[in-house]
Amino acid sequence: MDTNAVSNDTKQYIMVKFDNEQYGIDITYIDNIVRLQSITRVPHTQEYFLGIINLRGEIMPVMSMRRKFDLPDKENTNASRILIVKYEGNAKIGMLVDEVKEVVTLSEADVEKISGDTVDSNRAYLAGVGKYNDTLISLLNIGAIINDIDSEF
Repeated sequence: MDTNAVSNDTKQYIMVKFDNEQYGIDITYIDNIVRLQSITRVPHTQEYFLGIINLRGEIMPVMSMRRKFDLPDKENTNASRILIVKYEGNAKIGMLVDEVKEVVTLSEADVEKISGDTVDSNRAYLAGVGKYNDTLISLLNIGAIINDIDSEF
């Protein structure tokens, strides 16, 4: 048996940071992580869309996770990254985050589900809260974010 294999009741998440909060994205949806590059603005799009990039000949939209979560813009730094996300048959999309921290492995016991009775619209974008060491990580529901984007076009 492969001792490096992750057991069935655990998932790996890329831990990212924006607005001084830590978020986890299921690693199975991450296609690539790239340094910030020139983003070409596209007029008449949603405010959270920054524009498009050309990544090795493939054109893809890039959205600001800060704007998607109704947070103020912040100057990009050397730590800023674009996560290339691919979700269940949808086209790839770039998500700009302030920083990519690390890959963490969480078991089902480490994850608390979000209650459905909250009013905050951004709660729909969260799948739960993970406990890693002494840190709480809001786990993003990539499906909800992508489906929300699709419904706005």
